[in-house]
Amino acid sequence: MIGTDGSAESRVVAALYGELLTQAGEEVRTADTEYETAVDTAQAVVDGEIGIAPAYESTLLRAMPGGQTMPGSMEATLSMALPPGVVALPPAAAQGGVVLAVTKATAERHKLRGVADLREAGPGLTLGGSASGDPDAPSAASLKKAYGVTLTSARTSGAADVLVLRSTDPAIARDGLVVLTDPKSVVPPEHVFPLISAPAVDLAGRTALARVNTLLTTVQLAALTSSVDAGETPGKAARAWLRTQGLLR
Repeated sequence: MIGTDGSAESRVVAALYGELLTQAGEEVRTADTEYETAVDTAQAVVDGEIGIAPAYESTLLRAMPGGQTMPGSMEATLSMALPPGVVALPPAAAQGGVVLAVTKATAERHKLRGVADLREAGPGLTLGGSASGDPDAPSAASLKKAYGVTLTSARTSGAADVLVLRSTDPAIARDGLVVLTDPKSVVPPEHVFPLISAPAVDLAGRTALARVNTLLTTVQLAALTSSVDAGETPGKAARAWLRTQGLLR
């Protein structure tokens, strides 16, 4: 049984998993209950309520007692944090976490490519955005500590110079925003991956899921999420994408 947190992103990723598992001969059902958050779906897998769910690295670690990041090895971190019988399959390149972005005009005016470049832009820029309240959203203080940049909080999210957004926010592509690189990882990684109860998915199913994780990028995930937000069903969006990738007959 596959569970989701009810967001367009979670539902379309779950649909990708479901289509591939069905093709691999697995019996797939979607949970009747939509969980409130990605943490709740992860906990449901751990508790045995569901067999599989889309999960995110740092979000999952927050749900695990004593979950600590081991530098340079997220795979080892997750392995240590998860209880026996619960497995984090290899992640996709796609991230569903937080990013910092600026308009193309702001990037050109201040020669911005990465967060560190904000240091040369001076103290006049503001920080805000639709994902400012996310648990992983960086603060002006954390950016100051890591990069020595000085930002002030915007009065409204729409007025911010440096936008805190989800990486799959359709505004990034729609408005041609420039996502700033974050080499010091002030924003923790949030690659999407299948979290499974080991008995629920056999080797054929795991192999099928690995194929989608090899190909799914953040840009593609953003496009899929946008399609679902616009009214397309998750299943239809998932099937169309899988066929373009040669993953679905």
